[in-house]
Amino acid sequence: MDTLLQPFQFAFMNNAFLMMAILAVPTSLLSCYLVLKGWSLMGDAISHAVLPGVVLAYLMGFPLIVGAFCAGMFCALSTGFLSENSRIKQDTVMGIVFSGMFGFGIVLYTKISTDVHLDHILFGNMLGVGAGDLWTAGLIALLVAVVVLTKRRDLMLHAFDPVQAQAVGLRVGWLHYGLLAMISLTIVATLSAVGIILSIGLLIAPGAIAFLLTRQFSQMLPVAVGVTMLSGFLGVYVSFYIDSAPAPTIILILTAIFIAAFTRTSIQTRRRSAAR
Repeated sequence: MDTLLQPFQFAFMNNAFLMMAILAVPTSLLSCYLVLKGWSLMGDAISHAVLPGVVLAYLMGFPLIVGAFCAGMFCALSTGFLSENSRIKQDTVMGIVFSGMFGFGIVLYTKISTDVHLDHILFGNMLGVGAGDLWTAGLIALLVAVVVLTKRRDLMLHAFDPVQAQAVGLRVGWLHYGLLAMISLTIVATLSAVGIILSIGLLIAPGAIAFLLTRQFSQMLPVAVGVTMLSGFLGVYVSFYIDSAPAPTIILILTAIFIAAFTRTSIQTRRRSAAR
């Protein structure tokens, strides 16, 4: 029993458990809307695009989260502007914008001297999060959760049918850019724990798993949060014993759950087809 409870005897492990519990809420809620809207690449674009903002904020002495948020919003706004004012499709524009900004961030990083290792920015350092990181993530998680749950019906209609949402009088522009702002904020919250690259896994996998397991959107939200909570706990716990980084372990568990959910859904579909 002492061996099983050993991870809970260390403060850095308890912080990691708490951080994942906090991050599970906003990432899972937004993941459902990203999956429904087909915005998975948008989340990927914003997560990669925050790197130059982080580096520039460091150079100018600003908090890193300010630079990350500004860069994320710049990526989202520039993507929208370019896609609306050119014949190029949005996914192509996103690929160009996020790869360009990510490359710009790498070039900037190689030109500065800093104690912050690039691996911590790209992949996070969950075992090194402190009280400040927990408070930042907690406040962002609370804000995103309140907004999403308050506007969940409007966001759902906007995700399924933007034309109908505009017809019934919803402010589609506010919903669109508000959702982008919340994605940027959530990526900022995940920065210290899972980093730029792995944050996209938390913003896609929970919604995809919930979409496979449920048929009603009202059930998707709690299922996605529950799956992320479980994966986060298991990932941090297992990483302690196999001596691996918690963040990639969590993503691997989410991937395994997705494969299991996909297999279950495929079997059920085949059985229904055979019964007919």
